[in-house]
Amino acid sequence: MDPLGAPSQFVDIDALPSWNNIYEADESNSDKTPVEKPQPDIRSPFPYRKDINAKIILWRGDVALLNCTAIVNTSNESLTDKNPVSDSIFMHAGPELRDELQKLKGCRTGEAKLTKGFNLAARFIIHTVGPKYKSRYRTAAESSLYSCYRNVLQLTKEQAMSSVGFCVINSVKRGYPLEDATHIALRTVRRFLEIHGETLERVVFAVSEMEQATYQKLLPLYFPRSLEEEYHSLPCLPADIGNSEGEPVVPERQIRISEKPGAPDDNSDEEGLEADFSFIGSHAFARMEGDVDKRRRLILQGQLSEATLQKQHQRNYNRWLCQARAEDLSDIASLKALYQTGVDNCGRTVIVVVGRNIPVTLLDMEKALLYFIHVMDHIAVKEYVIVYFHTLTSDYNNLDSDFLKKLYDVVDIKYKRNLKAVYFVHPTFRSKVSTWFFTTFTVSGLKDKIHYVENLQQLFTAISPEQIDFPPFVLEYDARENGPYYSSYPSSPDL
Repeated sequence: MDPLGAPSQFVDIDALPSWNNIYEADESNSDKTPVEKPQPDIRSPFPYRKDINAKIILWRGDVALLNCTAIVNTSNESLTDKNPVSDSIFMHAGPELRDELQKLKGCRTGEAKLTKGFNLAARFIIHTVGPKYKSRYRTAAESSLYSCYRNVLQLTKEQAMSSVGFCVINSVKRGYPLEDATHIALRTVRRFLEIHGETLERVVFAVSEMEQATYQKLLPLYFPRSLEEEYHSLPCLPADIGNSEGEPVVPERQIRISEKPGAPDDNSDEEGLEADFSFIGSHAFARMEGDVDKRRRLILQGQLSEATLQKQHQRNYNRWLCQARAEDLSDIASLKALYQTGVDNCGRTVIVVVGRNIPVTLLDMEKALLYFIHVMDHIAVKEYVIVYFHTLTSDYNNLDSDFLKKLYDVVDIKYKRNLKAVYFVHPTFRSKVSTWFFTTFTVSGLKDKIHYVENLQQLFTAISPEQIDFPPFVLEYDARENGPYYSSYPSSPDL
């Protein structure tokens, strides 16, 4: 149907305010106090782009009513799904749509297929199939959902479409967490517009009342509307922001070699304690802290109150967090040494640390610390546990106590408060002794949270095997040492 003759029930997208316009209207009508100016040397991986924001529309309503070149329909593999979006599209498009869909012979998960719009105001309908979500296969679900959005956008490019209206592809029946799915949707569209922005004039996110709040919360992360909004959104970005096209990254293992990591400059001629303090003040984290020596002297002299110290620590942590969000940490992520998996028997998030995957002598330790903050910040706001696989580690893999102490001192108080247990799997006598010394003399409050786990059967009393993504070598080692019973637990396809 020609859009020019569309009934009045259809909505002309040119009459809808863009993401930019909504912000400008809010700014002119608000009486805000001045905000902190953004730091020019810290930029988001999704920087402020007014030209891109002008293409984005967030609209609460039925995607079937949009008068644009194409709208998106979310369905199942046979393209016969019964959900509110599909039902509305079929009702407004008319019976010819069902006849057309029978010719397509279905659609696989992650793919996108094109039909005419028939009685809709939109000329085309792009049909796609979102994944069924299971936490154990999270990476596969993320990749499939990314493919949905990417393939839809690719079709708009190939067909020279000027506008597209997205429904929320992850249907409620398929169980994909709305916030996680929204991150993928927004970052995929953002990256596509950065690369192929000239091909699309408008991208509409048509959402329900329930979905609107999530989109309004997350849109500023990927489409900041000012430098201030960009700066203040940085700490809220998730750990995984995908690659240059927004695709979830599961890269092959690679190691970035740092020449003499942590070593001071050779031309330093300072000696003794003064030289040590000078070195501490030269690395990247100390530069973010300001004058470390002065702060320590004031602490020793009792001139800084506890509240002041906490505020200063929080400011420093926020700087590190912003730096972590802005840094390219894909080389650290590729090691698969730290990742989130399922939940324990008490419903607490499980974080896995794989000792064997940490190449300490080749690793840039400052970037490792940044990556830890990057991954853990949003997890540590709630109770969590850590499973540390010490399986088959060597001196090459052991983090030294200085780095662990630095890590413990840097992180926010929420990390320590909400950490409920550390399960130390396959410990050796030497590692037990080292851990005892570290938790006794270096840090406080951690010793009672350490639980040594000699075999996986002990671990399964606290965490179901279905809730952990196991490195294959851990299962093989445990089966070899403790019997074939353990080999019945499959490893994660992500590893």
